[in-house]
Amino acid sequence: MKFLSAVVRGIDRLNEMVGQNIAWFTLILVLVTTYDVVMRYLFDITYVFIQELEWHLFAVLFLIAAGYTHLKGDHVRVDIVHANLSPHAKAWVELVFGILFLFPTCFLLIWTSIPFVINSWSVMEGSPDPGGIPARYILKTVIPVAFALVALQGVSATLKNLFVVLGKELPQ
Repeated sequence: MKFLSAVVRGIDRLNEMVGQNIAWFTLILVLVTTYDVVMRYLFDITYVFIQELEWHLFAVLFLIAAGYTHLKGDHVRVDIVHANLSPHAKAWVELVFGILFLFPTCFLLIWTSIPFVINSWSVMEGSPDPGGIPARYILKTVIPVAFALVALQGVSATLKNLFVVLGKELPQ
């Protein structure tokens, strides 16, 4: 039991740390977007690199923050139904849907993205546009990493919900 508790705490700590650090991408994204808008509308100058950087930052922010979002319980669910359930029933729903949907989806996305990432690295894929970001393979690497973080957070949530369903406290 203490081992499971340590696993839950370790996963939660990992996604908490990732979430707090990736939040800085929001500031960077705002600054890059502001620069792009100012240059475009005041000086009629635009750079492909800056435009691609905007969507690369957004993609990384969105993907990497998904595990943290799950940790905080801010992920998508049908709150109309979920809000009216007892804690025990909520734990059952989260447990069943995690096993039936979350884990298979994460596995499928990781499994199918790995050849995509390997191919991107093998050709050192960059932007097809002149002046674009030369290292697109790094962005593609974020896909399996992000879904691994979501799957790990799913393990943590599943263990927490299992303890609730069994009517037991997760040992500290």
